[in-house]
Amino acid sequence: MTATRERARVVVLGGGYGGQLAAQALARRTDAAVTLVNDGDRFVQRIRLHQLASGQPVDAPRYTDLLDGTGVAFVDDRVVDLDLAAHKVHLRDGAPLDHDVLVYALGSHAVVPEHAHDVSTPDGAARLAARLADDGVRRVAVVGAGLTGIETATELAETRPDLTTTMLTAGSLDDDLSPRGAAHVRRVAARLGLRIVEHAPVGAVRDGGLVLADGTVEPANAVVWTTGFVVGDLAGRAGLAVDTAGRIAVDAALRSTSHPDVVAVGDAAAPVATSGDVVRMACATALPAAQHAARTVAALLAGREPRPWRFRYAIRCVSLGRRDGLVQVVHSDDRPRDLVVTGRAAARIKEAICVNALRVQTHPRIPTSA
Repeated sequence: MTATRERARVVVLGGGYGGQLAAQALARRTDAAVTLVNDGDRFVQRIRLHQLASGQPVDAPRYTDLLDGTGVAFVDDRVVDLDLAAHKVHLRDGAPLDHDVLVYALGSHAVVPEHAHDVSTPDGAARLAARLADDGVRRVAVVGAGLTGIETATELAETRPDLTTTMLTAGSLDDDLSPRGAAHVRRVAARLGLRIVEHAPVGAVRDGGLVLADGTVEPANAVVWTTGFVVGDLAGRAGLAVDTAGRIAVDAALRSTSHPDVVAVGDAAAPVATSGDVVRMACATALPAAQHAARTVAALLAGREPRPWRFRYAIRCVSLGRRDGLVQVVHSDDRPRDLVVTGRAAARIKEAICVNALRVQTHPRIPTSA
């Protein structure tokens, strides 16, 4: 009588763009028992939350629907600790989960000062939408001119022309965009009535507005904070090697450099692109990383050496309201080239990317990078 081979256990932590896709791809590539753990039962389209903040509906499918028929088990719970030596995941409410391979994809979160709103979570975006529905709100200040700041400010300016919307940045649009790209954003802002204040670092957020570093007061009934994301301390507390930002140090195949039976993807990981720079936090980097993570785990379970992930940047895509956009072509190291697509064509490209980012969650073989 032949003994039955025990199925390997793979636990995926975090159901964002990277984690949910990694779980789906693993279920297709291997016969492992795959479990996805997420704090919340609905998938969040984070790249659309500025639309939610402006009052537009955004689909939030249940994980049970996304995972239906895949064989992936879903656990709605919060991860509170990891025992890497014992291969156990400790949860807030449920029993510990055992694993042979762990995929860490717990993502990032925004740090928002008091008196400010954010668009990093559905709850945050919904609170902002409720605030903007108040008849007493007349002025909105968006702090930060990265992709999230630009998308949020232009979305609000387009959907709420009755408000005075201002976007402030410590630097300049030219820091991250080509001359043509920055010029297009400024043209769209002028058309929408969006005021842009550059070289204006914020010193404090107050109830009633902002105080800039030079002492200038910027009145606002609602402040939106979009200056970036940070990762939690769970990985470092558990003993995983992390960089100065707390992101997990990984090798070329996305394995933890300290614990090779842990694979990390998404914002919580710090992989290095072919340019030699650490890959930035983004949906555009999480999706291809998740697909490669599934290949890496499949190789580990089969006793093979996994192949390296070779990632190159190609474009940055920015929505500027629903009818305009910017596709900024970049070099392989993410430096902007002076080559752009603008207007309705760019808006259509951006919308297609957003649609595909959700569609790939149930069709993990769709290519997500060149």
